[in-house]
Amino acid sequence: MYPDLSYFFHDLLGTDYDNWLAIFKTFGLLLAISLVLAGWVVYRQLKVLEQEEDSPFKAAFTQVNTIIGAAPTWKDVIPGALTGFIIGFKLFHILGQFEEFKQDPVKILFTAEGDWLYGIIGALLLGGLYYWDKHRRKLPQPKTHTYTLKPSDRVGDIIILSGVSGVLGAKIFAMFETIGEMKTFSDFTDQLLSGSGLAIYGGLIVGAFVVIWYVKRIKMPVLNTMDVAAPAMILAMGTGRLGCHLSGDGDWGIQAAAQPDWWFLPDWLWSMDYPRNVNMGRTGVQEGMIPPDPVSIDCDGCKYHFKLGYKVYPTSVYEFFMYTGTFAFLMFMRKKILIPGFLFFLYMSIYGVERWLIEKIRVNDIFWMGLTQAELISIGFFTIGLFGMGILYARSRK
Repeated sequence: MYPDLSYFFHDLLGTDYDNWLAIFKTFGLLLAISLVLAGWVVYRQLKVLEQEEDSPFKAAFTQVNTIIGAAPTWKDVIPGALTGFIIGFKLFHILGQFEEFKQDPVKILFTAEGDWLYGIIGALLLGGLYYWDKHRRKLPQPKTHTYTLKPSDRVGDIIILSGVSGVLGAKIFAMFETIGEMKTFSDFTDQLLSGSGLAIYGGLIVGAFVVIWYVKRIKMPVLNTMDVAAPAMILAMGTGRLGCHLSGDGDWGIQAAAQPDWWFLPDWLWSMDYPRNVNMGRTGVQEGMIPPDPVSIDCDGCKYHFKLGYKVYPTSVYEFFMYTGTFAFLMFMRKKILIPGFLFFLYMSIYGVERWLIEKIRVNDIFWMGLTQAELISIGFFTIGLFGMGILYARSRK
């Protein structure tokens, strides 16, 4: 497994474990890649839809006036100064706490600790640079330029909103799963600021609400936008699950049955013991739903030197294949389904079924009435998707 990039490059090039590349966590890297892929899918679809003569997205076209060559103001300087302050404030603090930063970058980044002196210096330097650049482009007679802002131009804003709100929602839902383990406020903040513990359905729910609010605010057609988002969301989920597998973050299955004789695929697709998984540190402490009796392996003193006590189903890999397959199916169906919103609710139902099935071989706590939290939410996804498709189809027949 590859808890961070130092392990990947050790296997690839023979470099040391746990070096400076340890700040790049594999799961976080795949999460970022998933957002980029989702943004690209949404952007490409919007560019095509905007060119259609009767496109509902044309209602969201906005004429924007911008002044070229105006004298610099405080509004031009403040963003640069704020960025410079944050960089100076955190960068030198990170350098002083680099070993701790390698272990959990998120926890170091999202704290009030930093170097105020370098923060002020950074604010003056970058704020001054912004002022100089604006003043350099000043014209004797400023000009007004009008351009059309299209939905495809707002994809960056949508992805940032969905990413931030999705991660926050995933974190909050994951914390509910372990709320009994949090005894103090410090336990709560440590869990909130840690880089581990994410519930994918929490990210979907919170991210969806935030994005729908933003889409309505900028007058994009909600149902059509949901259809555009559906393939992107399932692709991002699949890529994220690949990050879960490669890092070994604990989203694995129950103890695997003996591999049958007819199995012709690679052995690791049937079962794995997740050597060097990120969920076990130097001491083998179990931080999540981990099978007992971790086994230490020889890896030249690396931090993550444990594997599971027995082999389990690599459920994250199964989810990756299911979700990417669903992505291909939705992309194929998007031009065949003409009812706005229907594709999105179809995605919800398919995801509900897939998550329900995978939960049967995943390790998870029972939440209520013999069901896990994920199973309950998957029932909700399937039911909402089914009702949504039924209602939209009935309306289209009138």
